[in-house]
Amino acid sequence: MSAAQKFLVIQTAFIGDVILASAVIEKLHQKYPDAAIDFLLRKGNESLFTNHPLLREVLVWDKEAGKIKNLFKMVFAVRSRKYDYVINLHRYASTGLITAFSRARHTLGFDKNPWSFTFTHKIRHNFSNSLHEIDRNQKLIEFITDDMRQLPRLYPTDGDFKAVKQFQTGTYICLAPASVWFTKQFPTNQWIDFIKAVINRFDFVYLLGAPGDQTLCDSIQAQSQSTKVINLAGQLSFLQSAALMKGAIMNFVNDSAPMHIASAMNAPVAAVYCSTVPAFGFGPLSARSFIIESTEKLPCRPCGSHGYKACPEGHFRCATTITTAALQSCLDT
Repeated sequence: MSAAQKFLVIQTAFIGDVILASAVIEKLHQKYPDAAIDFLLRKGNESLFTNHPLLREVLVWDKEAGKIKNLFKMVFAVRSRKYDYVINLHRYASTGLITAFSRARHTLGFDKNPWSFTFTHKIRHNFSNSLHEIDRNQKLIEFITDDMRQLPRLYPTDGDFKAVKQFQTGTYICLAPASVWFTKQFPTNQWIDFIKAVINRFDFVYLLGAPGDQTLCDSIQAQSQSTKVINLAGQLSFLQSAALMKGAIMNFVNDSAPMHIASAMNAPVAAVYCSTVPAFGFGPLSARSFIIESTEKLPCRPCGSHGYKACPEGHFRCATTITTAALQSCLDT
């Protein structure tokens, strides 16, 4: 393969999926340092790759406003760039269509994609094999790279680190208490119990999240009854959050995007699993990482690969049986 090849990596799913897909960027660059690498993602996630040193271009597909119209615009945009390799990590029809009509010399994807019959190279995607998602993704490009694992990585700028320096005047931990799915979110009262148990050990506890998480974090801050608890939800960009998490003594998260941000920064992380399990392949990857889950054997767990708006069994014991001591232990290990 020529060193001047042009690659497009596609992942238009959610934030965590995009972060994990960054390991493919790292792998391609490692093997082909002179290649042009582009990334296609959904609108709203592009700031993850602001000033990314390994990417030539980030293509942004608006999936909300005029989804179909913008889909076909994206097909033509991809075609015009004349890629040698289009690597589709997304398993759904929309990106399959982009891949199929890309006119790339080589098209790579998973067999679950409805357009996979058109791909020049495809492999099986299987949740049941306990592989981490980064390993599943890298198996797709193994035949043009090698079988050595590459980890995901984000690149906060000097400006991102400067923006959070004001919050790094003492020791701190970060908590990202929210999740899109109720059954993946550690209960609010249990986050509060944990904060009260450890608050005297640190100068600050920073609550992180998206703008839509502000109300939850306001509630946790108020009920914690401490001026040391600071709500930063909605105030930091993805990369600024990553910069802050890098310097934390520990980052406490759900099975959600902040866990993957920590992994991509090799920041210490303690991941709380309620209805889901690490065996799905989305566990923490940091050198110092902990998995916290119920010690009770629950026949209903896991109840699904993503989560639900309410516990299907009505008891939510996969969360309520996790103790404050289990979270504290991550600080003492």
